[in-house]
Parts: sequence; C-alpha cells; structure tokens
Amino acid sequence: MANVQGQDPTPLGRLFLWLAALGLLAGLTTIFSVAQRSSGGTVVSIDESGRAMVILQRDRSGHYLAEGEINGLPVTFLVDTGATDVALPEATARQLGLAFGPQVVVMTAAGPVSAWRTRLDRVTIGSLALNNVRAMITRGPMNEVLLGMSFLRHFSLRQQGEELIIESGSTL
Repeated sequence: MANVQGQDPTPLGRLFLWLAALGLLAGLTTIFSVAQRSSGGTVVSIDESGRAMVILQRDRSGHYLAEGEINGLPVTFLVDTGATDVALPEATARQLGLAFGPQVVVMTAAGPVSAWRTRLDRVTIGSLALNNVRAMITRGPMNEVLLGMSFLRHFSLRQQGEELIIESGSTL
C-alpha cells in the first residue's frame, strides 16, 4: 500500500525514518570525532643547523598527537610530559610481543593502577628515534600510547603558540 502525500506514514515507515535519522546522527558523530582527532598534524623537518625536529600541532582538545612507531609497529602517540615513562595499553603490548616484566603500581590522573615494566627496542617519531626505551604496560581503555619522559627527556621541547617542537640535540 503506497503512502499518499499528506497522510501519516505507516508504523514501518516511521521506524525506517527513525533508523535513518539515527544512522545520520551516528555518521556525523563519527566524522566529527575523526576530524577532531586529525586536526593536529605532524611536521618533520631539519633546521639550518642540521638538527632533526618534529613539529606537532595542538588538537582541538589541547593535546599533541603524533604518528610514530614502536619496534616498527605504527602507533599513535599522545605526548605526555607528566608521564615518567612511555605507557602502552596492554593490547598494544601484546601486539608487539613485549615482555611483561615485574608488576608495579603506578599513579595516574585517575589514581593508582597496576602496570608491568618493559623495554622498547626502538621508539620513532618522524626522524627522531631512540633505542632501549623504558616503558610501562597498563590496563585500561587507552587507545594511544603515552609518550612520556623516558623518551622525551633525550630531546629539546619547546612550545610556540599552538605548536610543540621536539628537537634533537645533535646534527644529522
């Protein structure tokens, strides 16, 4: 039975309208989320003195995200100068085949959590790389790898406006 203009849609028609509206809402939410997360950018360059640097753009939530690698596996880093060590989610650590060392309790913004000590063979962001980096494997809903001071302390950090510049101390 066809719906004639001006008549109320059938119950099945109303259901499809609601499903279409919900689908549109979910799609727009996903697009906004991806756009918000990808608004930060990574620029890799070498300055006039030959030092490698990575320039990160602050994202809409005020964080600095960077694409990089751990032991050759691509990861997304969240720069966290308040984190003592690089911190990986348990799922990422298992993907990398990392050794789960002694279990310890670490303090986070959300309070104390259990973690395992480990070492990363190589951490890379752009042209900046470091071998044998101390790290923690954490439980929880983290998606990004926290890029803590066990990596960052080996480089010069400078914030300029909406940019964070991470620079090597030596020339290439």
